[in-house]
Amino acid sequence: MDPCPFVRILIGDLTLKFPSVSKPSFSTVHPSSSPCFCKIKLTNFPFQFSAVPLILPSAAGAQPDPNSGAHSLNACFNLSKPQIEGLASKKPSLSISIYTGRRGATCGLNSAKLLGRVTVPLAELAAAETRPVVYQNGWIGIGGKKNGSGQSQFFLSVRAEPDPRFVFKFDGEPECSPQVFQVQGNVKQPVFTCKFGFRNASDMQSRSMSEQGTPRNWLVPFMGSNQKEQSAKERKGWSLTIHDLSGSPVAAASMVTPFVASPGSQRVSRSNPGAWLILRPEDGTWKPWGRLEAWLERGGSDTVGYKFELLSTILANSTVSASNGGKFTIDLTSSLTPVNSPHSSFDFGSGSGSSRPGSGSGSDFGLIPQLLQRGFVMSSTVEGIGKCSKPEVEVGVQHVTCTEDAAAYVALAAAMDLSMDACRPFSQKLRKELRQ
Repeated sequence: MDPCPFVRILIGDLTLKFPSVSKPSFSTVHPSSSPCFCKIKLTNFPFQFSAVPLILPSAAGAQPDPNSGAHSLNACFNLSKPQIEGLASKKPSLSISIYTGRRGATCGLNSAKLLGRVTVPLAELAAAETRPVVYQNGWIGIGGKKNGSGQSQFFLSVRAEPDPRFVFKFDGEPECSPQVFQVQGNVKQPVFTCKFGFRNASDMQSRSMSEQGTPRNWLVPFMGSNQKEQSAKERKGWSLTIHDLSGSPVAAASMVTPFVASPGSQRVSRSNPGAWLILRPEDGTWKPWGRLEAWLERGGSDTVGYKFELLSTILANSTVSASNGGKFTIDLTSSLTPVNSPHSSFDFGSGSGSSRPGSGSGSDFGLIPQLLQRGFVMSSTVEGIGKCSKPEVEVGVQHVTCTEDAAAYVALAAAMDLSMDACRPFSQKLRKELRQ
């Protein structure tokens, strides 16, 4: 099935240049001595904020070099096909408000001062589904007088580019062993099945320690588990295996460090997080691919923290609302440099191509070369603690070359979803599917 069309709007290279001050005034502070930031708004989307670097008057001749290859990214908006179609009838635009001073309030007063506002029309967004579109790349005058005198100069790059993604949807909550469908518009087809269960640490230790090249620190929770003081407040042994339609296992998520209440509390703390290994099959056994940690933030915070690493490289480290949920995201976009996004289709249901040449050896198996490319990697929806959750997973086309690639991200999404339950305060009871 073909991937779903997505478009990314990338805003970057933001730079501010103030006019020269011929006669210094001792009654005011020149703006170049104050920090600057901007508030970026796309029609129907939440605000995003970004710092804005300054070019001092002494360097008035300097400006961003479009050929330097160093293009900073300040904000990014991701649009699905329905969102693109919804914006088409509303004459969408990008509004950027530039301020001098610091964000937020100081002593109850807003310390930021508006310098100016820039609006960039975004016509024919649908065209960006197939080719990059540049909407702005240059200097714009802001503020000053109507005749143009005293204006500051604001450099801005805005481009939209295609970012096709495979979309997967769980047909039920992961702990209920649901099917997983691939979705394309209004069409969906089953591609995976899930099997939730419980696994003891000794079984997992024997599997993991037999694998060559596994980072030793990933196995520490198993190797020391018999030496640790066992707590009555722990959730352990959860496991979920992803099978293709032929019944072959293609990925798994296994809880390797129990989610344990910190001493004197009912919460899983950041100092002792629970952890999962995301596994892929190789030669009849499982090989660790990634590690996900999760915890409840300190104090009365209503957030679940998480960290995902791939062979000791941290790819995601953020939080999600414990009550309202949100999105678990891996996005390596760091600049405006275009990323090649192939538009090929892949038949997950047929099982063809389920093993790419050379998979299962060294960094190729860990997808390090692919994941270190710039660009969107994956995201999955996460519901709040105690709410019904059927994760929807998006995976960038350039990061899927075989069935196991897609299955690994689906297993990761399931592990994140289950972590929300595992981080539930121990004063609250789990649903029966999660209790041993």
